[in-house]
Amino acid sequence: MIKAAIFDKDGTLFDFRSSWGAWTRVMLAEITRTPQEAQDLAQRLGFDLQTGDFAPSSIVIAHTTDEIAQEIIKALPNLDLAALGKQLESLAKSAPMVPVGDLPVIFGALRAAGLKIGLATNDTEIPARHHLQQAGILPLFDFVAGCDSGWGGKPAPGQLLAFASACGLPADQIAMVGDSVHDLEAAQAAGMARVAVLTGIAGADDLAPHADVVLADICGLLDWIAQQNAP
Repeated sequence: MIKAAIFDKDGTLFDFRSSWGAWTRVMLAEITRTPQEAQDLAQRLGFDLQTGDFAPSSIVIAHTTDEIAQEIIKALPNLDLAALGKQLESLAKSAPMVPVGDLPVIFGALRAAGLKIGLATNDTEIPARHHLQQAGILPLFDFVAGCDSGWGGKPAPGQLLAFASACGLPADQIAMVGDSVHDLEAAQAAGMARVAVLTGIAGADDLAPHADVVLADICGLLDWIAQQNAP
């Protein structure tokens, strides 16, 4: 019986390429001093400046803001790590997030079905809440955790277990929905159902070995939950 679902944000609720490609371009323009420096850093981050696409191994996809900042500092040691982290968070808040569908309708239906809803992102919490608010769905969430909220980041299960505790539900009654192996590994560690979606960078072949089900996007989640909960 699935009674709750906790979602990744980027690549799950919002199209990853469209949303974070723009963020990465702006970030590179702001923190580098020359076109060559921007190109070198883009390559280090697994981002193609010409196409706006990400390599499947890009650190931007599933790592925390702090981990991204630490990787940037390796290439640009003149930058201050703490100041860079705040700059990345500020830029993330203003990133042009592109929803994967009609999020108020999708999450309204999940709430109407009686599900508790949470968010677990490796973004920081303030931009995450802002993105949900801008999409018109923040009030529909019972729980929001970023990498700085006190439970760590994925693939560790801390955020997911905190959601289970907040809901008063055992982990095996919760589905974790995400677009990356990090998300699914966190679900496995927490003892939750593992639902993969294909609105991020990873393909079905990458995700299927780690997932209980692979869906095209979150629009199919409610039907899948209904199937799991059927007598």
